[in-house]
Amino acid sequence: MTETINGDDRRFPPALADVSRVAFDYGDEGEGVDFEPYEAFYPAAETTDWLRHWTANHALDGDAYRVFGQDGTGGLAALWCVRPGLPLDAQPVVFMGSEGEVGVVAGNLSDFLWVLADGFGPLEAALHPDREARPDAALSELAGRHATTPRRPAREIVTEAQAEFATFEDDLFELCR
Repeated sequence: MTETINGDDRRFPPALADVSRVAFDYGDEGEGVDFEPYEAFYPAAETTDWLRHWTANHALDGDAYRVFGQDGTGGLAALWCVRPGLPLDAQPVVFMGSEGEVGVVAGNLSDFLWVLADGFGPLEAALHPDREARPDAALSELAGRHATTPRRPAREIVTEAQAEFATFEDDLFELCR
């Protein structure tokens, strides 16, 4: 049974622990996956510090985000704790780039695993969901072990999540000073 989140839940889900052991290859002339997963969530204080600098709003805290990886430029992937009372693995995955790019990647951790299996990292899914899928056998196997949702194409998952959280970008930019 998965526990519901509270304000300080920073237990790394087993699926993310397995993802953290994957070596993502950004080679292939930049057509790979630009993702460096962490072995644990960013500490709460560092998440708050990062969000305050990203938004230039020093009144914010980072409690709504569980940062679990980055791209090569320092853009961050996070679980966005926007669904009160639901466990971390039921929260949407979002991307916040180092240059202000943002996007919803998946509606939950399970769907995020299928996005990875289709050859998309958080940056690619949020900003380039129409690129050609490049399924990865090892990530497909990982997703098959952990996912609680059926496999679907990444493009479908991203489109559905972005429609569900259509105001994410606007809401985030309203926090900026």
